[in-house]
Amino acid sequence: MNETTITRTGAHRPRPVSFLELHEAAGWRLKFYGMAVEGERPRPELVTVAEALVPSVLPSPAVHSGGDDPYDIDRYGVGFVILNDASDYAYALFDWWAGENEIHQRIFSSLPSRLGTMRPHPTPTIGCVSELGVTDFERRAWLRHVLANPEGPDLEGYLGEYLEGEV
Repeated sequence: MNETTITRTGAHRPRPVSFLELHEAAGWRLKFYGMAVEGERPRPELVTVAEALVPSVLPSPAVHSGGDDPYDIDRYGVGFVILNDASDYAYALFDWWAGENEIHQRIFSSLPSRLGTMRPHPTPTIGCVSELGVTDFERRAWLRHVLANPEGPDLEGYLGEYLEGEV
């Protein structure tokens, strides 16, 4: 039996996550969340860089009805962005809803000291446990307001519900 050693930098501590804004750009309506290794919110410069990336990172048009191609699926122009001002990288996770029940994602990153050079993250990561806590909240909100809502999909209700607290 192989023994695996996991080197930890310390015991896990819940991290604060803040709802930053409902950002609208290029036809998209996105809930922006932030977290930071130091403090509760990412640096304003990281927010500005992520806002500027929205039109080039997310598909266009934002709202789209799929065609005959099975890979050409519906998009609703809504999603969320998680900004993580971490110690190793500054991350921007761009997530959007498509195909009724799918989260699509693109992750961008840069060295913390070089925010202006943010580009697609070079590894196949999907997020750290803190970022995935936000994703889990968003998944549950999508279920409540869109998929399991007996009165039908309520995008405004979805966009009006956001996470504040610790993950």
